[in-house]
Amino acid sequence: MQAKVRTVAFQGVEVLPVDVQVMIAPGTVAFAVVGLADKAVGESRERVRAALRALGLALPPQRITVNLSPADLAKEGSHYDLPIALGLLVAMGVLTKESVGGFVVLGELALDGTLTRVPGVLPAAIAAAATGRGIICPSACGGEAAWGGFRPTDDERRAVLAAPTLLSLINHLRGQQTLAAPQALMAEDTVSYPDLAEIKGQETAKRVLEVAAAGGHNLLMMGPPGSGKSMLAARLPGLLPPLEPEEALEATMIRSLAGEGGDGRLSRRRAFRDPHHSATLQALVGGGLRVRPGEVSLAHHGVLFLDELPEFSRAALEALRQPLETGRVTIARAAAHVTYPARFQLITAMNPCRCGHLAEPGRSCGRAPRCGVDYQAKLSGPLLDRIDLCIDVPRVDAADLALPPPAESSADVAARVAAARTVQRERLAAFEKKAPLPEIEPEPSAGLLSERARSWSKPRCNADTDGAVLAAIAEPDAEGRALLTRAAERLGLSARAWHRTLRVARTLADLDGSNAVRRLHIAEALSYRRAESRPALAA
Repeated sequence: MQAKVRTVAFQGVEVLPVDVQVMIAPGTVAFAVVGLADKAVGESRERVRAALRALGLALPPQRITVNLSPADLAKEGSHYDLPIALGLLVAMGVLTKESVGGFVVLGELALDGTLTRVPGVLPAAIAAAATGRGIICPSACGGEAAWGGFRPTDDERRAVLAAPTLLSLINHLRGQQTLAAPQALMAEDTVSYPDLAEIKGQETAKRVLEVAAAGGHNLLMMGPPGSGKSMLAARLPGLLPPLEPEEALEATMIRSLAGEGGDGRLSRRRAFRDPHHSATLQALVGGGLRVRPGEVSLAHHGVLFLDELPEFSRAALEALRQPLETGRVTIARAAAHVTYPARFQLITAMNPCRCGHLAEPGRSCGRAPRCGVDYQAKLSGPLLDRIDLCIDVPRVDAADLALPPPAESSADVAARVAAARTVQRERLAAFEKKAPLPEIEPEPSAGLLSERARSWSKPRCNADTDGAVLAAIAEPDAEGRALLTRAAERLGLSARAWHRTLRVARTLADLDGSNAVRRLHIAEALSYRRAESRPALAA
């Protein structure tokens, strides 16, 4: 007998359909899995056999062939266990073809027949709903699958079946039991962020942190050890507004592909990723033997904090240049090109030199100024050109430490940031309504979620704007343009630096409640650009 069950394969965020074809025929007793399957898929034979035995079922003493079609598409992961098991049950006559024909099936089987969590259920559910199918998955992934876009009016064959065990799923499909429908729930944001009021002194750094939060700008903080750089970065998530529903869905989809789906609840909290400086290139941008999203994608619509920036490998840092510009990262392999979204805010911190005391009063650097030159030379000009805000964070004086805590808290700053972000969102929505952005043509090999790639490049704050959008919203007044022109000539600003200065100036105007970008905003934005030759190195 033959049977066919629909499942999926993942290439980045693309969900590609896969048919699990099962045939039981006379011949030598065997259980073969073909179709370019990796080791995890090949091992499903033992898990399926043990799970069926736990139910009191035995495989027929015949030749069993499982073909994963299309055969030239690489199959990875353990989520093929359940579709293979259901295909065998249909071929054995335990289930009917109609009972599983309208579903996309994912799930890993334990030896006792329990269904365990698998990654990628949310994008698979979105793809299934787009094609008018339901989805069968483990109960641990039910809340995640419920966000796939299924409507309450959909019939049972277009719904989410989340089963705790293979036995309960069989009973449901045979009409002997009813599985409860999973609920699409929002996560309660109970995380308590450190308060900005705990930091004494560093008023300039606090101002720049507010500007970075308001416009989504990249930030570099340079200062001696103990000056508060990491403390400032840790308080940034408490200043950022919650994710919009579309942003939350995209961020959760990436976490689902990485196996970090949690309890399946959709969270509106922005990610804050802070990898150690020993992280490899693959860990930062994605890749590996089995391609997985990296830190830049896991920080999608959130913050990527790189402490001790020059200690990261040069190759890993240079790999950030493309995602910072395009908002996505493409991992090229011989078999396929995998693309992940990566619209993140880069926050970095570093010491001025290896010992950290370059040009610091009361301390000496034994190799100054060569120590600072060599240390800062680890950062390339093109990478620094992509950072909008660069500030020095000096050591806090004892007099500042003795003062009482500042009166302004993170909640006060977050209110101003939220107001500025609301203005930006409304402005960009009005501009897009008047002049819709050109659509991104999907690649010829794109899967069921290719249309979502269009939203990755959609500007959501000032830091994302470019081209005609930036020219329309950030055109300075006559005095501001004259100042920017003179500064560009004297400082040798690149075209990228010119545009990034305009973005920062637009954010400063939003924080001031000004519709126009004035000379004052241009001057402050220019003060945050990194000078080509720092005074500390000129000594």
